[in-house]
Amino acid sequence: MTIPQGTTIFNYSDIIFSYIVNDDSVCTHKASAHALIYVYSGKMSITENGRQITVTAGECVFVKRDHTVVFDKGPYNGERYQGISLTFARNFLRDYFRGLDQKGIPKNLESFSSSVVKLSKSPDIDSLFYSMIPYFDSDNKPNDELMQLKIREGLISLLHIDQHFYPTLFDFTEPWKIDILDFLNKNYMYDLTVEEIASYTGRSLATFKRDFSKISELSPQKWIVRKRLNVAYEKIKIRGEKVADVCFEVGFKNRAHFTTAFKRQYGITPTQ
Repeated sequence: MTIPQGTTIFNYSDIIFSYIVNDDSVCTHKASAHALIYVYSGKMSITENGRQITVTAGECVFVKRDHTVVFDKGPYNGERYQGISLTFARNFLRDYFRGLDQKGIPKNLESFSSSVVKLSKSPDIDSLFYSMIPYFDSDNKPNDELMQLKIREGLISLLHIDQHFYPTLFDFTEPWKIDILDFLNKNYMYDLTVEEIASYTGRSLATFKRDFSKISELSPQKWIVRKRLNVAYEKIKIRGEKVADVCFEVGFKNRAHFTTAFKRQYGITPTQ
């Protein structure tokens, strides 16, 4: 997703609080995860294949994963745009599905054909998002455990609103596979071979290489090195952490190797 200029975003454990500073912003969005978006103020229009859906204050919309849509967000009735998005990661949905009583899952239902579903008014949805409004203030930072409970509450609300969310949310084309980027973003600092990563993500080595080539032009090893360097740069430059500590925190085993790789990517040494 491209973040338009004038947009302020706070991201807390897959829950995103955003508001538009300028008059309006347009962005194209393609996500690998389902999203539930609530408009607190202002207006949002979503265009998908020529079809447009308008969402105003107090309304909520569900956007399916792996679909490209265009968002147009701006003021309405004298109020700037403010919205809250809940993202349902595949691993989260998979874990939740495993814990369900399989006998209680509705059968023979089709998933939503549209990638954008506007929800009817619901007290469950209203109470969920009203409880998160104080976190539009960046000084009020919730803990991760609380945010995970909110995501779970959002999922339960959707399943209660319409049973067609069961086949939509729990559509695991390859249920034995773990999302590669999700796994690497959580485990980049560990000294894992490509064979081990393939195994941990439920793939043969050949399948892993083929799947990885779809998400990055880099090799898995180079992707991991770049990820480590990006995190290291943020820790040193923005957070002011010590170079010696960061080197090993992000997964480098050798200070000299870290310095060489860092300078090759950024043109300066970590110390500089």
